[in-house]
Amino acid sequence: MRRLAESPDWSVSSMKEKLPSLVIVGRPNVGKSTLFNRLTGTRRSIVTNEPGITRDRIYGKAEWRGKAIEIVDTGGIIPDDKALIPMEIFKQARVAFEKAALLVLVVDNQAGITPLDQELAQMLRGTGKPFVIAVNKVDAVGQESQAAEFHKFGVKIFPIAAEHGTGVDDLLDHALKVMSAQDTVHADDSPQQEITEIAIIGRPNVGKSTLLNRMAGEERSIVSPIPGTTIDSVDTDVVRDGRQYRFVDTAGIRRKGKTTLVAEKLSVVMAKRGLERADVALLIVDGEMGVTQGDATIAMYAEESGRSVIIVVNKWDLAIQAAQVAANREGTSARGKARRIADRNPPTEIIDKGKLLSEYEEIIRKKLKFLSYAPIVFLSAKTGDRADKLFPLIDQIAKERKKKISTPELNRWLKSIDLQRGTLPKARPIRIYYITQAKTAPPTFLMFTNQKQPLHFAYQRFLENQLREAFGFVGTPVRWVQRMRKRNEREPAGGSDKDE
Repeated sequence: MRRLAESPDWSVSSMKEKLPSLVIVGRPNVGKSTLFNRLTGTRRSIVTNEPGITRDRIYGKAEWRGKAIEIVDTGGIIPDDKALIPMEIFKQARVAFEKAALLVLVVDNQAGITPLDQELAQMLRGTGKPFVIAVNKVDAVGQESQAAEFHKFGVKIFPIAAEHGTGVDDLLDHALKVMSAQDTVHADDSPQQEITEIAIIGRPNVGKSTLLNRMAGEERSIVSPIPGTTIDSVDTDVVRDGRQYRFVDTAGIRRKGKTTLVAEKLSVVMAKRGLERADVALLIVDGEMGVTQGDATIAMYAEESGRSVIIVVNKWDLAIQAAQVAANREGTSARGKARRIADRNPPTEIIDKGKLLSEYEEIIRKKLKFLSYAPIVFLSAKTGDRADKLFPLIDQIAKERKKKISTPELNRWLKSIDLQRGTLPKARPIRIYYITQAKTAPPTFLMFTNQKQPLHFAYQRFLENQLREAFGFVGTPVRWVQRMRKRNEREPAGGSDKDE
């Protein structure tokens, strides 16, 4: 496994370092993802009739008879296929083999033994790791006799129906015999360290998987120039400076009209689910292309879901190169030459990177006005340039997201601002009698006012700007809940610091 030289102070640390690993292997479309979902009791892996859907390694955990083991789903392997994505799938699977305690070769009972099954069995035997064969799609007792032919491979076979769960218990019993599985009976008694969950979101081919690999310090996701390479959402746990992070590399989200395969449609749903369970969303924008309508739509998903957001402008090195080429082209034009002679400038202009960055940020702010609170980072995930800025920023934003302001402090702040400054002309004067923070993540504030109608958006924005100026809340959305105070209702003396 290749480690990035620029990443000495963090490491990938997930169940794969703590639990023995059962790795599911097989050719495309034999039911590997169905078996993974059955063993883990989840729907993490996308399951359709379209072959080649799982590409990256997908990790999960199975608990059986009080023991825990790690389950790894790999993409369908075709060892001799020289196309880019099949080669990368094979490469990802080989990484999983190295850490496996048990390899499970999944075959199709209805198809019988195929040349590819034979090739894979030979390859697994060459790893020196224990392996068994799970003969899938044995949907009836009478079909078990068909599975007998797989004894030719000379290893233990388990007739199963992954979709219904038949025979899976025998497979797990065998796994426990050959593994040193961890006892989970008292696992919940030990205190667990808090994990910051980060969803990497964006359009297809903007560099999400490259950024995940950079942050993880290993080639965790397949990277290719082909849009839509990532289909499943890939979780990777990273420990850095004693803090735990879980990065979720999601599939590229594109417009509904652009998605054709069933798996592609499912991947967009899974990407949105990945976003909804995260604390922080890294919105990846292609620096060479700029902010598109697709970026704005995805940014709106993140804002509406209440996630904290960092806007990551990737491929910044290519954006600088493109700006330099454009400046050189302008310099060689007749108009450019005349202007340079008049200004006594050199024939070739060197781009001011600071000015370019400032102008680019201004463009982003105009196109994504609703994310005015989100910090912007310019980096190159491929080269690692400026990528070191992300971890400190993630820490800061995760902390801001959970910030709690006491009720007395909030009401002192309320008295210090001129509420009429935000009132629209000819509107009824707004009075806010009392305010308290109802919850965190995202910060939500409950106001008691003299208005029956919801406060105007512009007035809420005024309040939000004043609140951020006083208390920060960098990178996190702020929510407002409004209630009209009844005449006989009084604010508590001195305020209350309880959550509403």
